[in-house]
Amino acid sequence: MSGYGTFARYYDCLTKNAQYTERADYFARIFSDNSIESGVLLDVACGSGSLSFLMEKKGFDVVGVDVSEDMLQRAIVKKQAEKSNVLFLKQDARNLDLFGTIRACICSLDSVNHFETIDDVKTVFQRIGLFTEKGGVFIFDVNTLYKHKNILGNNAFNYETENGDFIAWQNYYNDEDSSVDICLDFFSPCRDGRYDRYTEDFTEYYYSPQQLEAALSDAGFELSGIFGDLSFETPSQDEQRLVFVCKKIREDNKVG
Repeated sequence: MSGYGTFARYYDCLTKNAQYTERADYFARIFSDNSIESGVLLDVACGSGSLSFLMEKKGFDVVGVDVSEDMLQRAIVKKQAEKSNVLFLKQDARNLDLFGTIRACICSLDSVNHFETIDDVKTVFQRIGLFTEKGGVFIFDVNTLYKHKNILGNNAFNYETENGDFIAWQNYYNDEDSSVDICLDFFSPCRDGRYDRYTEDFTEYYYSPQQLEAALSDAGFELSGIFGDLSFETPSQDEQRLVFVCKKIREDNKVG
C-alpha cells in the first residue's frame, strides 16, 4: 500500500466535494437508528481527519487510524485548530490494535478499495470485529464496478489549486480484475517560474458485494443493508458508491 506522502499535501484539495458534513449527518442518522449516539467511534483510514472531527461533534469519542504518517501530521495540525480530543493513531488497519472496545466504526470514501486483496479486506474486517461490541455498527463504502469502468476508467482529470499548483490525474483500467491504476503528477510553482514535479501512484481494487458480505460474516457481522451513496434507497444501475451497514452479532471476538 502507498504511504500517500505527496498525496497527503493535496488530499483536502482533491476531496473538496466529498460532502463531509452531509456524510457525517448520514452516518450519525444510521447510528441513531441503531440506538448508538455516543461512545467510542473508530474512523478507519481517517486521512487528514475531516470526518473524524465532524463525528466528534456528533457526540462520539473518536479514534482515527491511518497508515500514512503524512496524513496524520495534517490531521494533528487541524486537531489543534479544532481544539479537538480526537485520538489519532498510526496503524495499518490489517494490524489494528486498540485499547478497548468500540460501539461504532466508519471507513469512508472508498478506503476499502485501497486494500490489495480480498484476504486483506477479510483481515481488516476481522480486526474491526475483534474490537466491536456486540450490537455495534460498522459502516463502510466501496466503489462500484460502474464507477471503475465508466467514471475512473481510462480517463484523465486536471486540477489547479488556489495556490497555483497543477495536478494531472491519469487512470488505467484493468479488465482482468476491474482494478484501476491511478497516477497523479503534482506540479508546484517555484519562485523562478519553473515547477517542481512529484508523482504518486496507487491502485483501487474492485470487490463485489458478495465478496464483501462473506468477509463480513466471517468477522461476526450481519449485513443490515446496502444503499446508494448518502441514501437509504436501493442502489441504482449507475451508482458510483455503495454503502454497507453492518451489525456485530457475535461475542466470541470481544476484547476484555
